Formats: sequence, C-alpha cells, structure tokens
Amino acid sequence: MGQYAFYFDQSRCYSCHACSVACKDWNGIEAGPEKWMSVYEWEEGAFPDIRLRSLAFPCAHCDDPACVKACTVGAVAKEGEYGAVLVDQDACTGCRACYEACPYGSPKFADDGSDTKMSKCTMCVDRLNEGHIPVCVASCPLRALDFGPVDEMTAKYGTSRWLDQMPEPVTSPNFIVKAAADRKRIVSYDAEKAVELMKKREGLDDLFDSAQDVTEVPREALRSPELRMKHESCETRLRSTHNFAG
Repeated sequence: MGQYAFYFDQSRCYSCHACSVACKDWNGIEAGPEKWMSVYEWEEGAFPDIRLRSLAFPCAHCDDPACVKACTVGAVAKEGEYGAVLVDQDACTGCRACYEACPYGSPKFADDGSDTKMSKCTMCVDRLNEGHIPVCVASCPLRALDFGPVDEMTAKYGTSRWLDQMPEPVTSPNFIVKAAADRKRIVSYDAEKAVELMKKREGLDDLFDSAQDVTEVPREALRSPELRMKHESCETRLRSTHNFAG
C-alpha cells in the first residue's frame, strides 16, 4: 500500500482560509460547517505577549484510522494507492460513530440532522490521479502546506505529528507538522507605559480601567482560549472556524 502525507508549517500560516475556501470550491461544498479543510484559531498569553495560533487541518488519513474501525456498516475504508481514507456515502447511515471515534473531528456533516451522511477530505484523489497536488496545498499563498509520499515528507520536514493542544498521535496520522517558534520581543519597551498610552483616548472614555484588564485577561473573556477540533454541534464548529465563505 502506498501512503501520502500532508505537511503543515504553523509559522507560515496566518489563517487566511484560502485552503478551506479552495477545498469547498473544488469539491462543490456549500457554505457552512461542512469543511473538509478546517482552519482553527486560538489565543495564548496576554498583553504584551499574546499570540494567535492557527492550525489548517484536513484529514490525517491515519495508518490506524479510528473512523474505519468505528463504522458499523463498512462505509469508511482506506484505499491502497495513496493511503486515503474515503467514505462511501451510499453505504453511510449517518450514525456519527466515525466522528465520535476520530480524535481530530475529521468526519464532517452539513447539519445536525440524525440522518445526515458523513463527508470528509478525500486527499483530492481525483487530482492525484491527474498528476496534481491537493487543491488546499496548491492554493496556500504562503506555502504553509505541502504534500507527497510520507517518506519524502518525513525526510524533508522531520517526523513530528503533534502540536501543543492537538490530540496525541495514537492513530499514526499522516500529517507532519512544524510548530511556530515562541514569540520573541525583538525591541524592548516599557510595557506598563504602553498600557497607559493604550488606555487613554483624547475626548473619549478610557478603553479599560486598569492595566490588569489587558495583562490578566480572564479565560472566559477570550473568543478561543484553546484549540478545539471536535464540537458538540455544527454551530459551534462554524463559529470556531469562521470565514466569509462559511
């Protein structure tokens, strides 16, 4: 069996969602939560050391795919030429056992209906058969994504399959990652003075009451305080991966 893999460089991604939009366009998917390529964003830290993290994730097309094991009707299977995990929608019953089993939330649904069939990233097998790379990789303007035989990807980029807050790679995902380096303060400055200057607006009320309002932000005040790849509903998934194309 052949096996291909995706590569993601977190330091190059700025959450433009070009990969997600291109995936929807190529595969004829309507705007909404059914995103075969999902771009997740979450916040870390507080001023002056706040960081917005991102992760563009399709499907890991795992060596030991939990979704295949979980499907009770054999609708999900791993094909042999590229190692892609594919779903037969004619056989799918919409039971969502695959979604419950997948640590990455890669099985996708257009809505929360009990009989809605699952769909997912196909690794763009149709494009591979024509000698092209997956459309998400081809569309990335900053080359944060790459794709190829897994041996080539690991030789080129290493073997890391985990970013901080991602699920442990127990299913042997074919998704190689490079984490963004920790933030460095290149130019030193007086953070307390910066907060005071930020606070005051001539002719308007102050933006906040004290420095602690921006340096010690409550977790519940953050829009996305952590990476969440699985969601209880399509609404929360759409909210956490929002862009102008749904």
